[in-house]
Amino acid sequence: MTQIKSIWAALSVGAVLALAPAASQAADATTVVATVNGTDITLGNVIAMRESLPDQYQQLPDDALYNGILEQLIQQTALEQVAEPDLSKRDLINLENQRRAYIAGSLLQTVVAGAVTDQAIQAAYDARVKDLAAAPGIEYNASHILVATEAEAKDLKAQLDAGADFAELAKAHSTDGSAAGGGSLGWFGPGMMVKPFEDAVVALKPGEIAGPIQTQFGWHIIRLNETRAAAAPTLDSLRDELAGQIEQQAVEAFVKQKTDAATITRTEGIDPALLRDQTLLGN
Repeated sequence: MTQIKSIWAALSVGAVLALAPAASQAADATTVVATVNGTDITLGNVIAMRESLPDQYQQLPDDALYNGILEQLIQQTALEQVAEPDLSKRDLINLENQRRAYIAGSLLQTVVAGAVTDQAIQAAYDARVKDLAAAPGIEYNASHILVATEAEAKDLKAQLDAGADFAELAKAHSTDGSAAGGGSLGWFGPGMMVKPFEDAVVALKPGEIAGPIQTQFGWHIIRLNETRAAAAPTLDSLRDELAGQIEQQAVEAFVKQKTDAATITRTEGIDPALLRDQTLLGN
């Protein structure tokens, strides 16, 4: 975040150096674009920093982006040269951890890129749809009348048992937004309604009425209108979920494979409480 803010400040106030990139025809990642007290900054350094910037910075003109990044690298190099001779044990350990994490993360990105393909997503989708076809879910179309008290609900149920019209009673008495539509709640699947309501719906046959049923919203009279087999979700609707599952499975399998193949020795007898002893890192 500090890096990003610094680049933005440099670009905003015109504090960037008017540096021109090397001729692209002869340039490669090793091309030196600046030197700070004998330390080279290469075109590769500039390109790598650009890749790490948020999207809004990627849209800046190339000259402004190049100059801003290069100025940032120059500043960082100058500060690094001042600080490096006095790095503490804590600094060196943190750099070691960051290097390890970066290398491991970069390797896993390669693993993910190879695993999350259109073919893999399609295969995962086909398996998911096959499972749904073997045990299709059920969707429900129901209506209800919602009132504040059990006594009101019992009275309405008695009127329905005597032949009153459900939709008309809902329009006249229901206290929620479904009243205008005669109490219709449309289609819904398992898990979309609170449990007492869902349990009552699942126990009904189309055309049957249940109630009074109490939920945190009040007292319900419920009519199940009809049921249908749940439609299979589309590939596009599941793409991100399936990609995430494939990614997780690929990473877990790769990490396990490489860890199992490694020769690992753990030191026994370390007191876990030492985890909090920051004095071990020095000043």
